[in-house]
Amino acid sequence: MKKPGLHTAKPFLILIAGIIVLTLLGQFLRFRIDLTAEKRFSVHPATKALLENLDRPIHVDILLTGENLPGGMRRLQKSMEETVRTFNAYSSENITVSYFDPLTVVDSLQEEFIYTLADYGISPTNVFFNQNAGQQTQLIFPGILVSDDEYETGALILKGERGMSPDQTLNTSIENLEYELSNAIRKLVNPEKQAIALITGHGELSEDDGFGIVEALDGQNEVFKVPLEQAKSVQDLSAFGTIFIVGPKQTYTDRELFLLDQYVMLGGNLVVAAEGVDVDLAQAGGEGTFSFPLENELDRLLFRYGVRINKDLIQDLNLSYIPVMGGNFGNQEQMIPLPWPFYFNAGRVTTHPITKALDQVNFRFASSLDTVKADGVIKTPLIFGSENEKILPAPSRVAFSDMEQAPKVEEFTLRNLPLAYLLEGEFTSLFKNRFIPDGFSKTDFKENGKGKVVVLGDGSVFQSQMSLQGNQPLSLGEDPFAQTTYANKQLLQNLVQFLNDPDGIIASRTRTLQIRPLNKVKVSQEKVFWQGLNVILPVLVLSLLGGMILYLRKRRYSKKLIETFLKNSR
Repeated sequence: MKKPGLHTAKPFLILIAGIIVLTLLGQFLRFRIDLTAEKRFSVHPATKALLENLDRPIHVDILLTGENLPGGMRRLQKSMEETVRTFNAYSSENITVSYFDPLTVVDSLQEEFIYTLADYGISPTNVFFNQNAGQQTQLIFPGILVSDDEYETGALILKGERGMSPDQTLNTSIENLEYELSNAIRKLVNPEKQAIALITGHGELSEDDGFGIVEALDGQNEVFKVPLEQAKSVQDLSAFGTIFIVGPKQTYTDRELFLLDQYVMLGGNLVVAAEGVDVDLAQAGGEGTFSFPLENELDRLLFRYGVRINKDLIQDLNLSYIPVMGGNFGNQEQMIPLPWPFYFNAGRVTTHPITKALDQVNFRFASSLDTVKADGVIKTPLIFGSENEKILPAPSRVAFSDMEQAPKVEEFTLRNLPLAYLLEGEFTSLFKNRFIPDGFSKTDFKENGKGKVVVLGDGSVFQSQMSLQGNQPLSLGEDPFAQTTYANKQLLQNLVQFLNDPDGIIASRTRTLQIRPLNKVKVSQEKVFWQGLNVILPVLVLSLLGGMILYLRKRRYSKKLIETFLKNSR
């Protein structure tokens, strides 16, 4: 007869052996299975490649801390930690995470530290919570710091479009967590910079001399001002990943158009931010001035590619303000804010990686855009105006005095005018079936090619405004009078990153996580039933299973005992 001790211990020995085997296998085999519908715990292939090629350990500090965080902020906080741990699972090097409250920094260094966070775009936010039958506020920093042994960078996590509800903003922020964290890691470990060209020589960059673009892309790209007339061949431009033409005022020659055209045919990225009219704002006081059609010949190139910048101006009731002289107060000049529908903010964006969850972008003297037939070219609108807009064809009056009366809403009958287009696909050269300019070889000419072109109907969208004191250029998107910062800088950075690597980590911005809120009416009506079901049913099931197991064991061993007794009695 078998020994009772060995018979009883056998299942436990098998269980322990199985655990040991699985543990040993886990040291050599690494795998993850994401069973969620939206693949919440998976990462984009570009992010995975970034993590697999890490050559150093990374540490992430989560700045979103606090004991009384609202439920939504706690969800964001938990998602931040889960994203870091997911990254660590795919990473070739260890990625650690901890929580850090910037308000715990000693007073002598706290202000300097907060300014450092502001340089990373991390601004403090007030949240409200209920405590002791009253409402209190708490200052939080919804961002992260990413560091290695030598360097540090940061990223703001709580982002969304203006007009979103708090739940939508939180959900959008969670959707973009992968991009924000992977982009911060990329900036830390990949110091390679791509060359960006700012074309000069035709009145471009007249407002800030390129300061806004250079400051926005500093540390991520190398920006060069390039006089196009000095370029001798297309190869002189091919070294640049993206070429910007911002606010041109003067005419481009056929030779210069040929260089730009062939740059696109060879796979280059061209960004054109230009109005269709010219306005001298300095003459808008008193009797005012007029807008006049602007002829710079770029419209020939863009028309062939599929977009036309119209000779007009857009007025939008989602307007911004412009400071104007309102007389003297004593011996001091007095500036007053004037509602100015030629300056407006656009917050309607597509879910494209460039613009998804982008806050409002500030436009000044923008012209409308139309698409025209261009075989092989895909035209994607990126940004739209508001529900109340109108178009003023050139020549049109531009005068501060016209704004002394409130705009008539009934005149603003247009809505959601497109303000920016992304053009992709197979482009046809402007010079196909035409004579090419002197000095260029016909044998090197390309009639077709695949590049990318972005067109914005505003030449000032990537130019900084000037400070009210000192007349110094401000950070891109910063409004000196409204004391707010628009998303122009973020638009520029996303645009450059997408054009340089459309299938890279910028593509993870298209990720969507569905909100599944509970039915509040159903919860209220069936609360007792579901509470009882969740509490009582598990106990009943366990009791039933336990009773069945006890009965079967009793029956089994009783039968064996009787058989043993009968056998021994013989």
